[in-house]
Amino acid sequence: MPLYEYAHNAKNSIQVSEQTAASVVSGGREVARSILDQIREKYASTKSTVLVAMEGWYGVEWAPLLNEVSALGKSMKIGIETVPAAGLFQPIDLIMRYKQPYLTEDPSFGIVCEDGVIEDLMDEEKCAVLRESLSERRKQQTAKCSAILVFGYGSGSRKLDDLYDLYYYFDYTRQPLLWKMWDGKLVPFGFKSSNPDYNWKEYYYIDHYLLLRQKDYALQRMDYYVECVNPEHPKCMPRQSYDEIIRTLVRYPVKEVKIFQPGNWGAYRYKDLWDVPGLGCNAWNETAGPELSILVDIGNEEMIQMPVMNLMQYPEEFVGRYIHETYPGVLPFDVWLNDGYFDTPQPAERTSMPLHLHPSTDYVRRNFKEPLGRYETYYVAEAYQDANTWLGYREDADLEEWEKLCRESENQIPIENWRDYVIRWDSSEGDLYLIPPGTVHGHGGNQLILEMDTCTSNAGTEYSFFLYDFARKSWEDSTQDMTGRPLKMHTEHGFRMDRCRREKWVKDHLLAKPRVREWNRDYSTDQYDTVPEMPFHIERIHFEKRGENSTGGKYMQILTLTAGERVVLRSKENPQYQSQIEKWQSVIVPACFGDYELINEGAGSCTVVQLRWKKG
Repeated sequence: MPLYEYAHNAKNSIQVSEQTAASVVSGGREVARSILDQIREKYASTKSTVLVAMEGWYGVEWAPLLNEVSALGKSMKIGIETVPAAGLFQPIDLIMRYKQPYLTEDPSFGIVCEDGVIEDLMDEEKCAVLRESLSERRKQQTAKCSAILVFGYGSGSRKLDDLYDLYYYFDYTRQPLLWKMWDGKLVPFGFKSSNPDYNWKEYYYIDHYLLLRQKDYALQRMDYYVECVNPEHPKCMPRQSYDEIIRTLVRYPVKEVKIFQPGNWGAYRYKDLWDVPGLGCNAWNETAGPELSILVDIGNEEMIQMPVMNLMQYPEEFVGRYIHETYPGVLPFDVWLNDGYFDTPQPAERTSMPLHLHPSTDYVRRNFKEPLGRYETYYVAEAYQDANTWLGYREDADLEEWEKLCRESENQIPIENWRDYVIRWDSSEGDLYLIPPGTVHGHGGNQLILEMDTCTSNAGTEYSFFLYDFARKSWEDSTQDMTGRPLKMHTEHGFRMDRCRREKWVKDHLLAKPRVREWNRDYSTDQYDTVPEMPFHIERIHFEKRGENSTGGKYMQILTLTAGERVVLRSKENPQYQSQIEKWQSVIVPACFGDYELINEGAGSCTVVQLRWKKG
């Protein structure tokens, strides 16, 4: 499924020291000169060949910067040799043998590589040969300044890192990485060029985790951090400056770069709200979550783009102690806007999501080694004529027959009487549907849904078990129409997880109502009903001019403005820690943020919808 980034109003402006702001070097030639200056400084103290590690994430394009370093090195009379770390890996057949247990025979899901590290895929003999060669060169005195640059994934591994005089980490964000993977242009472990046959499950279940553990290590070991989203315009900063930026960011409300995804139930409300070049329809857009990136403005006219997960270097400050201790390394929330507006009436088979359900924490742990199940909510942000949601089964539905029909169909053969099995609920603005695991459901269309969920996987793996998608074709982005192959179903997982929740139980437990918790002349807050298995609360703050709220020093919150034009979130203790969001924009409020106020900067009254963990 293609992704389109949208960076409007996504800038996070933070105050850092003048020294840190001045230390960031931007542009290919300028970064190359900075690297060479560091090499020359190291050479002045050792008079031997300087050894440099250039470690990084998938997607980094090394050639533009290496070419700049080599060309500029000649003019600066610095000899540069480059060694690709791709040559340090085991043969591809051995790498695939390592990966196979995690890829499994399941066509849709794999098993997380829980403990693997990048060294597992590296060849002991090849690493030993390079280590000996680098050690010898380091011992030799040279009359001319020279350096060896070992670049690529694994260059900074524990097998070699004690040898390096300089250690750089090159970072990349997820959205352009996925485009490269889908286009067959990703260069995975052990390859010196792109592998068009790369299996997406390799990234989501294995490579992501090996890269993440290597990154966690590298961020502690590095001398310099390089943001390399645009290979022609990298940004380099000393480790101390990077650390100050991250430490400062977790004290501020954090906005992320939205992504939009077209799809076979995608609609067109987005055309009234945003200008997203290339987007043909909008199934949903993600406004907050671990897959997204952040833009950081430190006051030097250069924006730094990095994964939001970099903030997990300070997990207690960011997500809170309870989440950190219960789900280490996990940012457990996703927030989406599901589009549902059509200019003309459309059949339910066009406007509806697939009928699907999600797994529990126990299920994903047993089957996929993931830490957290998928617990969802649908908040109706806008309701149009015929707004509706599918949730639960009819009291008189023959569920054995339903399962039989879904398995026979596998989304290839239409189920003409599918409405005889699932319940259609009419929606109104402000309605909240609770969707615990095992509950069949789907956005029915003609409404804008603010979907607030737990995020099962930091890699971005989607655990939706599709049962039926109306035997329709899917969205084909290259032709901008519904001519793609029908979606694959997950009937085996789906019916194993199905809790067969029927109409009366759904009505009594999952159609949540708001209860007022606080009211005064300035603002009011309410909290929606919940059920014990849902791990988070949905709350709202309503105000004309200003409202107040607090993280209590322990609850990470995600706020979305659903009524009003613009709102500023400002710390009461430190007013410089603030951010502005616009309508339909989300913001992460770190657990450490404390007491804060919400200030209306537009016309009309405001409503902010809040997602937070129940325990803290």
